[in-house]
Amino acid sequence: MASKIVPIVEKIMDANEQIAAVNQKILDEHNVFAINIMASPGSGKTSVILKTIDALRGKLRIGVIEGDTAPVTIDADKVLAAGMPAVQINTGGNCHLDAVMLNRGLEQMDLDEIDLLIVENVGNLICPAGFALGTHANIVIASIPEGDDKPYKYPNIYRGLEVLLINKTDLLPYIDFNMEYFRQGVELLNPGLTTFEMSCRTGEGVQAWADWLYSKTKRP
Repeated sequence: MASKIVPIVEKIMDANEQIAAVNQKILDEHNVFAINIMASPGSGKTSVILKTIDALRGKLRIGVIEGDTAPVTIDADKVLAAGMPAVQINTGGNCHLDAVMLNRGLEQMDLDEIDLLIVENVGNLICPAGFALGTHANIVIASIPEGDDKPYKYPNIYRGLEVLLINKTDLLPYIDFNMEYFRQGVELLNPGLTTFEMSCRTGEGVQAWADWLYSKTKRP
């Protein structure tokens, strides 16, 4: 029995990688830069997305694909209210998005009308790390209330990242969070990782993050 499981898992992962490559080709053909945002529940993913939209309003056309385990449109509705197109993907209870789901989401998005696609993955620190989507950059949001030990407990999510956002820095005076210890854990897994400390409440770091995104878009 065990000898049959590995080939099946490998086949599934190979198929996902192939579709991820198709997704990236589609995005490239439309000159869309796409990011995959991963984080635990409550880290502030949607707040970061909304602040990013505000910081880049008038500079980039932004679209958002929201992944959720339940058929709710709360987050997508917030993006639509902010004046940007949004597509909601219900994973059917799965703990992550995969390349097939994103491919279906891309079919519903007018890619000729956007420069930047933000994909909000399902909120957890384990499953999303294992599935390529075809986006150009993987982003993790870590928040101060989660604690400073997350890189040590969930190392896979911190590998293969392009950017780490450390959110809710305004809470540092009130929470026992050792930034040096946290950064050391990240550095061991991803040396030299681009990192932005930010607060959606105060606005700290939001513009620096937005500037990084703007620099990566393929504008004519």
